[in-house]
Amino acid sequence: MSTLSDLLTSQDRLSEKDIEWIHRVHGDGQLLADLASADIVIWGQTSDDSFRAVGHIRPSGSATLFYRDIVGEKVRPQWQSQVREAFRTGEIVDSSSPEWFEETPTRVKAVPIVRRDDDGTSVIGVLTRHTNLSEVRAPSRQQLTFDECANAIFGMIATGDYPDMTAPMGPRRGAPRAADGMIRLDVDGVVTFASPNGLSAFNRIGFVDELEGETLSDVARQIMPPERDASADEASLPVLLTGRTPWRSDIQARGVTVALRIIPMRDHGERLGAVVLCRDVSELRNQEQELLTKDATIREIHHRVKNNLQTVASLLRIQARRTASDEARESLLQAMQRVAAIAVVHDTLSEGLSQKVDFDAVFARVLRLVAEVAAAQNTVAHTRTTGTFGTLPSEYATPLALALTEIVTNAVEHGLAGREGEVEIVAERGDEELLVRVRDTGGGLPEGQVGRGLGTQIVRTLIQGELSGSIEWRQISGSDSVFDGGTEVAIDIPLRWVKP
Repeated sequence: MSTLSDLLTSQDRLSEKDIEWIHRVHGDGQLLADLASADIVIWGQTSDDSFRAVGHIRPSGSATLFYRDIVGEKVRPQWQSQVREAFRTGEIVDSSSPEWFEETPTRVKAVPIVRRDDDGTSVIGVLTRHTNLSEVRAPSRQQLTFDECANAIFGMIATGDYPDMTAPMGPRRGAPRAADGMIRLDVDGVVTFASPNGLSAFNRIGFVDELEGETLSDVARQIMPPERDASADEASLPVLLTGRTPWRSDIQARGVTVALRIIPMRDHGERLGAVVLCRDVSELRNQEQELLTKDATIREIHHRVKNNLQTVASLLRIQARRTASDEARESLLQAMQRVAAIAVVHDTLSEGLSQKVDFDAVFARVLRLVAEVAAAQNTVAHTRTTGTFGTLPSEYATPLALALTEIVTNAVEHGLAGREGEVEIVAERGDEELLVRVRDTGGGLPEGQVGRGLGTQIVRTLIQGELSGSIEWRQISGSDSVFDGGTEVAIDIPLRWVKP
């Protein structure tokens, strides 16, 4: 299924600003569908001057007309003249009489989507409202108010007053919807209608009377606790609740959090009042706070582990300097390097919110550790990395960093062994596997045999045991490159459960 952006871009008729405008309209499609109790379809003009559905939103509080997805389909003949006229004239076109759609009486309203900028206005698409007349019954006061608000927003869409591109997008999680609670304000900020859910939301944060007839900004002043310092949002809350500017935020009182969204209503630039959507999101915000606390705790743990590992590495380095035996000193330095490589991964994890790391950045730091080993043994190693490792979860990053540290260190210590040479690391990241090749310009494997030391055992355990991969050592021969005669280590790691 193509996305909204794909469908709009494929028409090759709209600018980036046009597409962004339609995205904003589509983003409020659920609000429009719920207020109008109707299906909302967004149409884009095609290259043959027809129209294709690029978006469809079903109402959440009433039955839909379209049980099958119509996105991507061309406009049906019974709607074509209405949609075409709305696009051509820039005026709302209502059906003159009920129409039948699959044995269901319907009413269709075509609304031109007009974008306004400094250069004027232009029609960039059409929105249609499809109302199921078979479910029409005596409307309640809430339904009448919802319908009035829907028509007001449709009018603003047709004049380019909606959406407001300066309005904050706000968080998607917990965003208030029409059914969650709606309050209607007049031009003076006085409540003319409050849905039961809207009234309940304000009751929970401390307002016990009826909202209708009250000035919402005065209500906010009563709710806000006077004894604590107000934040910038809280200080301006009463002003914002007059409904003059679009706004999204949370209001907190008595341990309850209510998400608010203000939508100013205009008619050709003249203020009509505003709609305030509200929703009790106390539980959602508590869950988010718990997640943030857990994330902060996990990052702190990684930070402390990194500090402890760096302390261990420093102690090993000090001990190595004071050891008289060359063999013991080399063993201690290798152990120090292994600990430091693991510390690099924990340091990276402590800096982000995700338990995934940019392994290219991690490996760049690991190579600096190898350079220290080379300098200590009078070896000049020129290392270069090609390709990309990509992002890896910590359970992959730690063993891979340690394994590559061992492999590159062996290439420097044993392959180059006190002379100048090159070490190349090639990474090829695919959808299902990661291929790594480490080549050096050293003397190759002694007698073609792979070593049996501790480093080789560690690498095998990490690659084959922890990463379920394969590893192979081979001598490079018959190559025209500078690595002819050197050693190549080939690693293949499956990434079946890792997203690129």
